[in-house]
Amino acid sequence: MRILVWHVHGSWMTAFVHGGHEYIVPVTRDRGPDGLGRARTFSWPESAVEVPLHQLAQRDPEVVVLQRPDDIELCRRWLGREPGRDVPAVYVEHNTPPGGVTTRHALADQQDVAIVHVTHFNRLVWDSGEAPTTVVEHGIVDPGYRYTGEVAAAGVVVNEPVRRGRAVGADLLAPLADAVPIDVFGMGVDRLPDAYTFPAGRCRTFPDLPQDRMHDELAQRRVYVHTHRWTSLGLSLLEAMHLGMPVVALACTEVPVAVPPEAGFVTTDPARLAEAAVRFLEEPGGARTAGLAAREVALKRYGLERFLSDWDAVLENVVAG
Repeated sequence: MRILVWHVHGSWMTAFVHGGHEYIVPVTRDRGPDGLGRARTFSWPESAVEVPLHQLAQRDPEVVVLQRPDDIELCRRWLGREPGRDVPAVYVEHNTPPGGVTTRHALADQQDVAIVHVTHFNRLVWDSGEAPTTVVEHGIVDPGYRYTGEVAAAGVVVNEPVRRGRAVGADLLAPLADAVPIDVFGMGVDRLPDAYTFPAGRCRTFPDLPQDRMHDELAQRRVYVHTHRWTSLGLSLLEAMHLGMPVVALACTEVPVAVPPEAGFVTTDPARLAEAAVRFLEEPGGARTAGLAAREVALKRYGLERFLSDWDAVLENVVAG
């Protein structure tokens, strides 16, 4: 199957393009938002092919995977076809609704394009009206068990924490650092110390590492801490579980379903979040045991094979009409 799909979310896309199809990935000369092309910090198979916008129609995609409202207009302009009518299409909704449970989805009530949510929580809270909806839960390319826990610090992964602020719990990181040393990975994390006041020597930042190196570094930390308040289920959380890390996380959105008690600790209280991180730092044996449980859960529920199988079923259904 030839699938037209824009590179919007690197981790999700990395799992998606590992299926058994040809993935047409738009690219522009400046590699801007409408044409990022192939990932440069993730490992993708050769079946994900960069195609300039003006050549998209020539590739004659059999199905389009939309991820932003603007993708609909891009299809009209560059394919000359209406998604859902002239070419089969689905819309992947990666995010929680920005305005809470009263937010109407951009594709609400229409019947031509099914909305595919990445978590059951997202499907619940978005107002999609009468639009057809389904859920394909996240899947992860297994990085393998890498946990060592040799660095007595909490590992945190968050992209653009200063811009995204409270949604990703950026304001909780400095109080957390009062309790445990934290090492923060992700895009834009080097701006954190300028925006928040951290106790001296208690926060180190590691911006823009390639994914494989970040996994190696992260797995050396004793515990993974997830501070996101209002985002979809963070793929960094699922990656940490695959690595074999114990997880301490805020009980927000899909997290309580994804992280069982044996895999770590989930709470809505930032003080208890910090206390749990301290306990794992002080109990390496318990941290390793919880991490092994986290990996077992992640492989079973968020493994790549299940993810790709679910997506094959969705795509085959929409193409069949």
